[in-house]
Amino acid sequence: MTTQPVSNPLIEQRADPWILKAEDGTYYHTASAPEYDRIELRKASTLAGLAEAPPVIVWHKHESGPMSYHIWAPELHRIGGKWYIYFAAGRAEDIWRIRIWVLENESDDPTTGAWSEKGEVLTAWDSFALDATTFEHKGNRYLVWAQSNPEVQVNSSLYIAPMSNPWTLAGPQVEIATPDFAWEQVKYKVNEGPAVLVRNGRIFITYSASATDASYCMGLLWADENSDLLDAASWHKLPEPVFTTCEENGQYGPGHNSFTVSEDGSRDILVYHARNYREIQGDPLRDPNRHTRLQPFGWGEDGFPVFGQPVKDGPCPGV
Repeated sequence: MTTQPVSNPLIEQRADPWILKAEDGTYYHTASAPEYDRIELRKASTLAGLAEAPPVIVWHKHESGPMSYHIWAPELHRIGGKWYIYFAAGRAEDIWRIRIWVLENESDDPTTGAWSEKGEVLTAWDSFALDATTFEHKGNRYLVWAQSNPEVQVNSSLYIAPMSNPWTLAGPQVEIATPDFAWEQVKYKVNEGPAVLVRNGRIFITYSASATDASYCMGLLWADENSDLLDAASWHKLPEPVFTTCEENGQYGPGHNSFTVSEDGSRDILVYHARNYREIQGDPLRDPNRHTRLQPFGWGEDGFPVFGQPVKDGPCPGV
């Protein structure tokens, strides 16, 4: 267990949180800043230490053109001895022209050294695309992301594709989830924010659904680890959400999660954002109070993750 207590919210006004535990045990945190204009990294030796870690701005938006507006949901990954950040961005001249972009850094410490722009991840369509995550399985690297299909009336569905390098797809993209349940269609038809967890012979992908207010919640996909991950039939969706608003605990719209582990590696930790109030004035995307939060989770006898309910603000037992 940790030597420092963890209290929620861990970091205020940081949505779409991503926490990576590096091989040397260092924790790195990144998230959407409420101004949507930059990418920050924080590092600490403990999860609790991230709360006080100074943010290091590693990249700032362009003034115009690609990557100049709506800098959203960065993720930090270590691939082939280099660091990569995946993020979404629009244009100042066309703010909803959101696409996926990649940065690279060859330094040992991603808060130092130079980040170079590797460019856009080109997908099947030149359409709204965001929330890319990547993982390796059985020697193959995959990208999973959210995108709007120009021929279908949904805001975003989830896709998977193989990769030839950290910024290039190597084959056709396959739809693995689309918002077909009522709880995925509140105000908007959305599947987004995928996060991968490999356990118990399965590939699990959590994702977020519906609008970014109190209706926001998490769903779960899974595939057998020995199945063809590029076959849509390999993927199964649970019919009910797995993590939702909890009035009793004062937590609203939990979602856009990632996963990490405790310092000693004994506990799986859910990393997510939520607000502590329901009513929002104006556009939820302009309300800054989606805070980074943590809580441990367990596993059921069926081998599936059990997330429970988002815990109250304050000390977070078990982290």
